[in-house]
Amino acid sequence: MSGLTPSLRVFRGLLKELRAIHGSTYKNSLAYNYVIDQFRKNEVTGERQCRARQEALHSSQAYLCLLTSTRQHLALHKLYHGKGDRGLAEMAGIVGLRLPSQPGGKGWEE
Repeated sequence: MSGLTPSLRVFRGLLKELRAIHGSTYKNSLAYNYVIDQFRKNEVTGERQCRARQEALHSSQAYLCLLTSTRQHLALHKLYHGKGDRGLAEMAGIVGLRLPSQPGGKGWEE
């Protein structure tokens, strides 16, 4: 994707996020129609180079960042959100640690 213009990269990113939110019916959503209309409205022609296009590109980049960050936040929240009391070994496994194994004969292990 390095050969794409910044506006096309943002446009494709927005469509990817809308697809992630709405599933296969994303083309029927109001957000999809709005994004398509805005990108068509702000296309650059040979005789037109304006400041509004740069502002629209910046706004679309900010919106793409918001959608991506929200999706990632929800995934992390779902993964780490408390589900009641968990055992010590299960909590250690969630964060990627292992509990040390104690040698026998201490009298306090299960």
